[in-house]
Amino acid sequence: MSFFENTESFTKEEIEKRKKAIFDGMGKRAQNAILKKGYDLWNPFEEPKHPIEIRKDKTGNTVSGIVKMFFDEFPEKKGDNAYRKVVEEMALGVVTDDDRIKARYLFSMWYKKILENAGIDDDWS
Repeated sequence: MSFFENTESFTKEEIEKRKKAIFDGMGKRAQNAILKKGYDLWNPFEEPKHPIEIRKDKTGNTVSGIVKMFFDEFPEKKGDNAYRKVVEEMALGVVTDDDRIKARYLFSMWYKKILENAGIDDDWS
């Protein structure tokens, strides 16, 4: 059993005492960052986030798996560093559920409809 699972056995007073001790032991910069977001919202006992390569998207694929699948589908783009950078960024955003990636996807789908409605067959692949 990890420490994070064990906090349930502490009373609210013990948890608050430990939380304050952790906060007081931090540097001013870290304290200010916590205060900016809200001390009450801060939970120093939450389970750490998984490293990127352990995180998976809704289909169970990792970032590197998604990138590999994309370049397997479009091998002619594999050597293009600009493409690789964007594909890696998009894959990471999909896995982390990043709103910026959702916006890019939504915009792309919207623009594709505009082209189709104008009778323009612009194949970007």
